[in-house]
Amino acid sequence: MGHITSKNAYKSLEERINWFTQGAPASETFYKILQVLFTEKEAKVMAMLPVRPFTIKRAARIWNTSEAKAERVLDHLCEKALLVDSEHNGVRKFVMPPPMAGFIEFALMRTRGDIDQKYLSELYYQYMNVEEDFVKDLFYATETKLGRVYVQEPVLTNDQMNHILDYERATHIVEEAEYIGLGLCYCRHKAFHAGHPCEIDAPWDVCLTFGNVARSLAEHGGHAKLISKEEALDALERSYAANLVQIGENVRENPAFICNCCGCCCEALQAARRFAPAQPVATTNYIPKVTEDTCVGCGKCAKVCPIGAIRMVTEETTGKKRAVVNEEMCLGCGVCARNCPTKAIHLERRPIQIITPVNSTHRFVLQAIEKGTLQNLLFDDEYFANHRAMAQIFGAILKMPPLKQALASKQFKSIYLDKLLSSQLNKERAKAAQSGSGK
Repeated sequence: MGHITSKNAYKSLEERINWFTQGAPASETFYKILQVLFTEKEAKVMAMLPVRPFTIKRAARIWNTSEAKAERVLDHLCEKALLVDSEHNGVRKFVMPPPMAGFIEFALMRTRGDIDQKYLSELYYQYMNVEEDFVKDLFYATETKLGRVYVQEPVLTNDQMNHILDYERATHIVEEAEYIGLGLCYCRHKAFHAGHPCEIDAPWDVCLTFGNVARSLAEHGGHAKLISKEEALDALERSYAANLVQIGENVRENPAFICNCCGCCCEALQAARRFAPAQPVATTNYIPKVTEDTCVGCGKCAKVCPIGAIRMVTEETTGKKRAVVNEEMCLGCGVCARNCPTKAIHLERRPIQIITPVNSTHRFVLQAIEKGTLQNLLFDDEYFANHRAMAQIFGAILKMPPLKQALASKQFKSIYLDKLLSSQLNKERAKAAQSGSGK
């Protein structure tokens, strides 16, 4: 009976995790992962919590306990990086991070003795690198991607730097962040314990988190340490020097993280190789171009490309080797251009620009629409009954193209949303008519 009760607790937690837009496919391996990260009691109480941010008072009501006892439990869960806390207008709120980038990674962002990190890493490797269902769902279930690549700024010309948008620059994210956290690279940490150490011996201490996530991870359990902007820029420089790719949250405003990734350990870059030409993350707005006259065919660009998007071909007539870029597969990171000894590779803006969601709410809603789970966000217990939260959701929907708005309306099946969208359309038509009459 105890085994059944335990299984039910983790099953409930798995269902709670999959209520979120980004979930985790069930498997025996995933249940073992949950058993390492959560005690049975923790699994039971976590399964009862809302998907979106909640207060101590709300948790106490759900658990039928006092606010003091609820806060102690919530603090303990924050110490294990299973929850992240924040404060708004003097009110403390909590949220369970998604699996990725979230509680799966947080468990390996520092060395710790309260869990068996080697065993956990082996489970992670089995779940993500062997079984693959999680990786496919994470990177390919939606058109809107979780992560996006940042171009390596040192390879851009002065003219390009004048035209690059702020949100395309990792340095801008660092400069604007209120808090910056530095932790161990989860991917290389996991690979080391799983018996597949990094092939290029890349640095581990280059995982950057920002804003409230960084503060919470640092204050609770030391899963990251707060660093200065100068230290964060140094982490970027060390990553550039190691030919790592910068992948951050796919938003324009206040991204929560920037990972510095190698092709041998990072699940996203491995997926780019394995499932090419399907892209696991949003690319940069740049593409490398090879100047054949100055390409000496050394092959260094092909060697350092983290996803194998460059190959060397031999000209039949001259016997000369030259680099050829698979533009459909290329991430536009710029690692190849940085390593070309003759500067035969330069970056150009892509003819079609990549659209990036405004913020996390915008991304969540887009992904929920594409997955057909928008109703899960809108009817998550009592959270979205308040006007501010509903305004965030509807505000994000109004930023979307008409087709996405229609899908949102269909999923939500709301007379209110239909009227809201119709009103917006009428305003746009009136504005267009007024503009046309003024010509």
